[in-house]
Amino acid sequence: MSRPLEPDPVNTFAQAAKPLVNDLFSSLLFAGLLIAGVDPLTATIIAMATGVGHVVLMLGLRRQVAPLQWASLGLVLVFGGASLVVHDPRFLMAKPTVIYLVLAAFMLRKGWMIRYMPPIARGRAPGVVIAYGYVWAGLMALSAGMNLVFAIALPEHWPLYKAIFPITSKLALFGVQYVHMRAASIREIRAEQATLASAA
Repeated sequence: MSRPLEPDPVNTFAQAAKPLVNDLFSSLLFAGLLIAGVDPLTATIIAMATGVGHVVLMLGLRRQVAPLQWASLGLVLVFGGASLVVHDPRFLMAKPTVIYLVLAAFMLRKGWMIRYMPPIARGRAPGVVIAYGYVWAGLMALSAGMNLVFAIALPEHWPLYKAIFPITSKLALFGVQYVHMRAASIREIRAEQATLASAA
C-alpha cells in the first residue's frame, strides 16, 4: 500500500502546533490573562499555579517534560515571584523583555526546532528547519527590544502593543513556516514516489 501523496493539512497543523503550545502553556496563559484585562498580580498567581500544576501532571503521567517547558516554568516562577514582591507596574511591563531574551538564547541552539516538527516533516529539509530556529530566535530578540521601548518610553501604549504584536507576529511566522515546510515535504514525498516508481 503506497503512502498518501500529501499530508492532511488539519492533522499536520495540529501536530506542529501542539508541542509548542504545550511547552509554553504557562507563558501563553499569562499573556492571555493580561489581554483579557485580568489584574497583573492575579494573572501572575494563576499562571504560576497553572504552570506548576501542568508540570506535576505530566510527571505524574510519566510524560517527558521538554527543556523549553522547564525554562518557561522557571521564568514564570522567578519573575512572577519577583512581581509579587516588588508590586511595580514598570517591572511587570519590562519583565517580558527578559523572558524573550532568555527564549532567544535558548532558540539559538542548533536544531532545537526539530522536536516541534510533525512526523511527516522530520528528516526532510533539516537545513530549513534549523534556519527557522534561528528566525524564531531573531523574532524573540525583536520582541524583547520592542517590549522594552514600549515599557520605558511609551508605557501608556504598552497594553495595546502587548495585545497585538507578540501574538500576531508569532502566529504570522508560524503560518509562514508551516506553509513552507508543508510544501517542502510534499515535494520530497513526490520525488521519493517518483524514484520508487522508476525503480519498479
